[in-house]
Amino acid sequence: MKFPTTYPEILQRIQNLDPIRYGETRNYLSGDVSYLSPYISRGVISTKMVLDAMLAKGFQLEEIESLAKELCWRDYFQRVAQVKDVQEDLKFPQYDVLHDEIPSNIVSAATGIEGIDQAIRDLYAHGYMHNHARMYTASLVCNVAKSRWKLPSKWMYYHLLDGDFASNACSWQWVAGSNSNKKYYANQENINRYMSTQQHGTFMDRSYESFESMSVPKELSATQVTSFPVNLPSHGELKVDKNLPTFLYTYYNMDPTWHQGIDGNRILMLEPSFFEQYPVSDKCLDFLLKLGENIPGIQVYVGSFDELLTEYGLSNCVFKEHPLTKHFQGISEPRDWICPEVLGYYPSFFAYWKQVKKQLTSNLHEA
Repeated sequence: MKFPTTYPEILQRIQNLDPIRYGETRNYLSGDVSYLSPYISRGVISTKMVLDAMLAKGFQLEEIESLAKELCWRDYFQRVAQVKDVQEDLKFPQYDVLHDEIPSNIVSAATGIEGIDQAIRDLYAHGYMHNHARMYTASLVCNVAKSRWKLPSKWMYYHLLDGDFASNACSWQWVAGSNSNKKYYANQENINRYMSTQQHGTFMDRSYESFESMSVPKELSATQVTSFPVNLPSHGELKVDKNLPTFLYTYYNMDPTWHQGIDGNRILMLEPSFFEQYPVSDKCLDFLLKLGENIPGIQVYVGSFDELLTEYGLSNCVFKEHPLTKHFQGISEPRDWICPEVLGYYPSFFAYWKQVKKQLTSNLHEA
């Protein structure tokens, strides 16, 4: 499992995507998934760019609806994060919680559930976990081990190359029942089916009706508090021209085509306070810096936004809108939404998708 970092390779990955096959097999770990999520999360490409590429190939929206909906989930979670604090329970307090820690055997990939343990080992090795594996892991942690979702979700985000603070938090809350009307469970039969394992007789080999009343299995009873060290790179003196605009790149905007060809200072902002709140691994930072090699002239700055302005006397700053850059000052440009016309908070994805699909259909008919 490899994630190339050169822009041509990333564009080729879009072109190689088979949206029909994706829709048919995406729920299986061996399915034909896109592996585009790290590039979408880091803002190298956008959800709209991927969907437009598939429509340009001649696919009709109806036949690639599965892909379109998955792309729109990412936009939806960002819309939620624009108006809600996704680091707190969104709809309901998580119930039946015993502690705020994480099972030790989750961290060490030793739960005894083969598919989940392998998925965790792959997460550590490659910085990626299949969406179904994320759901299974979160369910095991929150609903079987009865951990509060906050620390475990932070653990997963820390290791994910495609870590998106909104998608990650909202998805963990959906599994834990604090962003949905019920908890999500997957038994051993379900895990075997989608993870291609053949286990039987485990603590997950039970009926769905029995989950609510089951005790925490001994395999998940030991818990711990996990630290998340962040090793930000060092940086030297920046070379800037105060007469030019300053384009600010962040952990969520590494688009090499953004204002391409326009003279300006190009600075990757790495704010320590940001990474204290949303820590990421060395693997994630290395991936970010490699993606930065697609942007000619980009310089790295480690410090706060205010410190950058004070230290270099910058005033004409341009950046892309994101819920985590609200403290930036200057020109805030919109992200590349699939449907920028569909604004505001929707209490469910399906209410949001209904409006997006209606707008997309109308736009396609007018084109």
